[in-house]
Amino acid sequence: MIEGMGKPSRTFSAAVLGLLSLSLNAGGQQAAQPAKPSAATPAFREMQAVEDRWSDAITKRDQYGMELVLAPQFIGISASGDVTTRNQQIAGLFVKGSGPDSLEQKVISVRFVGEVAIVNGTYVISWKTEKGPFQEKGIFSHVFEHVHNNWLCLNSQRTVVAEDVKRAVQEKPKSTKRSDAALPMHIPLVYKGPESTQPAPPSATPPP
Repeated sequence: MIEGMGKPSRTFSAAVLGLLSLSLNAGGQQAAQPAKPSAATPAFREMQAVEDRWSDAITKRDQYGMELVLAPQFIGISASGDVTTRNQQIAGLFVKGSGPDSLEQKVISVRFVGEVAIVNGTYVISWKTEKGPFQEKGIFSHVFEHVHNNWLCLNSQRTVVAEDVKRAVQEKPKSTKRSDAALPMHIPLVYKGPESTQPAPPSATPPP
């Protein structure tokens, strides 16, 4: 009788061990996945505050505010492919008619690698033109470094959303004045611009 009851007992023990093993494996897999920052976390709110200060500095033409958010070695790549430095960004604040009327930057994700923060999000820039209000919508990627209890942007990359690319190229207001800062670089083969002087590629000749 005792031997007869031993078999179900071993079966039950094996089943319990199997369930525990599955539970531990599932818990390990969940722990291995990186936690996504929530908008409620202090780190997320902190980076959104940095982006807000950046937006305010641009729309209010605040040189001191720009110096507090851009690193001395800052490089910014616009949606059209123009590359500017920190000094060029600051000089552009004082060119009448060159800056936007409003800039809104919304943080979507934040990743930290040591003292570096990689921030991705969306932006909306608004201008007033002779034809009426104009908006450019897109996504951005910003790389910040934590220096002396402050986040300074090292690199900025913007990309216009697909449905607004054509409109942005055709209607984006152009400033009639230029700053005395060095001219920004232009990335070849990325964006030629609406008035490109590059020859058109030869058309393919269909086979006979």
